[in-house]
Amino acid sequence: MVRRVAVIGAGASGLVATKCCLDEGLEPTCFERSEDIGGLWRFADNADCRRVSVYRSVISNTSKEMSCFSDFPFPEDFPSFLSHSLFLEYFRMYAQHFQLLRHIRFKTTVISVRKRPDFATSGQWDVITETEGIQESHIFDAVMVCAGNFQKPHLPLASFPGIETRFRGQYFHSLEYKDAAAFQGKRVLVVGIGNTACDIAVDMSHVAAKVFLSARSSTWVFSRVANHGFPWDMLTTTRFNHFLEWLLPSAIMKRIKIWKMNSWFNHEIYGLASAKSSNFNFIINEDLPFCMLSGTIVLKSNVKEFTETSAVFEDGTTEENIDVVIFATGYKFSFSFLEESICNPLKNNRTLYKCVFPPQLERPTLAIIGLIQLTGAVMVGAEIQARWVTGVFAGGRGTAGIGEVLGREDRSTCCSCYTSEIASCAGVKPSVLRLLLTDPWLALAVFFGPCTSYQYRLMGRGQWSGARAAILTQWQRVLKPLRTRVLEDSASSRSWRWLGLLALPTALVVGFLLSKYPKLGWAPRAGLMF
Repeated sequence: MVRRVAVIGAGASGLVATKCCLDEGLEPTCFERSEDIGGLWRFADNADCRRVSVYRSVISNTSKEMSCFSDFPFPEDFPSFLSHSLFLEYFRMYAQHFQLLRHIRFKTTVISVRKRPDFATSGQWDVITETEGIQESHIFDAVMVCAGNFQKPHLPLASFPGIETRFRGQYFHSLEYKDAAAFQGKRVLVVGIGNTACDIAVDMSHVAAKVFLSARSSTWVFSRVANHGFPWDMLTTTRFNHFLEWLLPSAIMKRIKIWKMNSWFNHEIYGLASAKSSNFNFIINEDLPFCMLSGTIVLKSNVKEFTETSAVFEDGTTEENIDVVIFATGYKFSFSFLEESICNPLKNNRTLYKCVFPPQLERPTLAIIGLIQLTGAVMVGAEIQARWVTGVFAGGRGTAGIGEVLGREDRSTCCSCYTSEIASCAGVKPSVLRLLLTDPWLALAVFFGPCTSYQYRLMGRGQWSGARAAILTQWQRVLKPLRTRVLEDSASSRSWRWLGLLALPTALVVGFLLSKYPKLGWAPRAGLMF
């Protein structure tokens, strides 16, 4: 029986892990090496502060309703997509509401986490911390590592001949980028085609003389603003959509997705991706196509080499007078405080059972929280992980299978599918069929509406009495910050009511089909339905 739990890190994952420990009656101690909560979302304009943080202009890629913790909605007056300051304000409200700060030890660095000699029977850990130069030893029954993905920058300079030996300009990792002010009038090359690379390129395009964006692979571009002006993730991440993905052949679904992407702008014309692209990587950036259309950003192929002042690309072209090169090439796994027998296998996350538990341990008392790359909000995935883990710690619930390695695990996955899978392990996944019989309107919202985290508070341990109301009012919280100038015409609201009426018979048909699956012997794919 676990009692004392060490939580490493007080960012989004660490805060929710601490709260979940308290929910299960455990005694958490959260160690945070900096002086405040917030982790990545606490902006620091000093790149030398030894702490990874977002850049000044960052706006969240996922909407507030799809990003919030399951029993604590964002304030209704917050916009749908948030700046780092609003995210940090939300974390402060969360910590205050659940009285988490008393369990956090700030300016305390975890030096080492080692198994105790009797670990095979006790499952306990020796944890050494350091505060203001003074080291202290602790014994904990369990450890939750919540240090996140962004630890050590990946800077593959060896893959870019000439950057260290010949290039005379400035180069650095995107970790050091804070704002665009220092790049006024410069010619900048950004290496990478992920969300960070494109955000930085767009940010600098307003002040730089020219920005070049070097892409090694294809990518599709989403806009945060979807049909009728609603947040993209609230329209796409639904159980109904995942039901269609299960029902239709993958080739048809791929064609539908490509058609949807190209209905905004033709990605092949812009050189970003084509229907023949082997992958379906995508980024969120509604400004990128306009910047390319206006010439402030120029898309280039992969860099072959650097000369004193220029970049030579694999397609044979050259761009002269490059002043600055920014490598948005991601991060490497780095949990130096863990012993090598645990840390080395973790470098390949496929060794983690459901991206959480190292299966080689005799006792499941070490969990990695938030080491996942989801298409949605990582903090939602981290919360459901923490709820499952603390349930395992408190009473061994959901431990079946932890001793095995699932080769199909991957850190990059569908957010709602993954959270649904972990919710099943935790025993908190909602039953749409049961809701259809007991609360039809709620069932409609759960099945056809956005798959928000509130759904995992409807049943099972940790039920929240406000979950139903949060689900039924989630669209009101989306619209609230837009109601600064209300028009008299209410035709749109009437159309939504008619849509609700039409959805009821559809849900009944779907429920009937679902009830027939076992008799027909159909084996549904891993997803959201059951």
